[in-house]
Amino acid sequence: MKIAACMLFGLLLAGCAAGPLNRDAPAVYDFGPQRDEATTAKTIRASLLLNGVAAPAWLDTPAIVYRLVYQDAARHNVYATSRWATAPAALLTQRLRTRLAAASEGGVLSAADGARADYALRIDLDEFSQVFDAADRSRGVVIARASLVNTARRTLVAQKNFAVERNATGMDAAGGVRALSAAGGELVDAVVVWTATAIAQDKK
Repeated sequence: MKIAACMLFGLLLAGCAAGPLNRDAPAVYDFGPQRDEATTAKTIRASLLLNGVAAPAWLDTPAIVYRLVYQDAARHNVYATSRWATAPAALLTQRLRTRLAAASEGGVLSAADGARADYALRIDLDEFSQVFDAADRSRGVVIARASLVNTARRTLVAQKNFAVERNATGMDAAGGVRALSAAGGELVDAVVVWTATAIAQDKK
């Protein structure tokens, strides 16, 4: 009986310890399931070198950033109980690499592969935040710059700034995540189309 009582007391203590920890655990988000790319058309007629998407230090963290532009547009705020699974730049890199690999005839390489690609694609992320224009109105804003280099000639083939916005349906972290995930996906699609077009023009 004493042994059973001790075991029960121990389980109760463990339950009490686990409860607050579970309640205080932050909500962790990514962009959601990757869509099936098996039927993607091979529109990029070359191989690509893609390193990680570059981001400024304030964006190179898992924090979900929001701005209250109706109070102070220059101030960065972060949600205390919600975060990304990894930095947004890393999430974008993963999604972009998958899309480019599906669309490229020559595949996608990284610097670690030690092989030469026909073109190098660089993405610089300048903004990835939930912007509140009012207390009851916000949007996901993604701003990035893409640069495409012909590695044989070592020349800049093309460069373009991208700005994508999606309205948020909720004025909280979950609403911001949905808007930013949609805007990030739209950015990736636009970069893939732009890359294919720029390479086709360079090969003429």
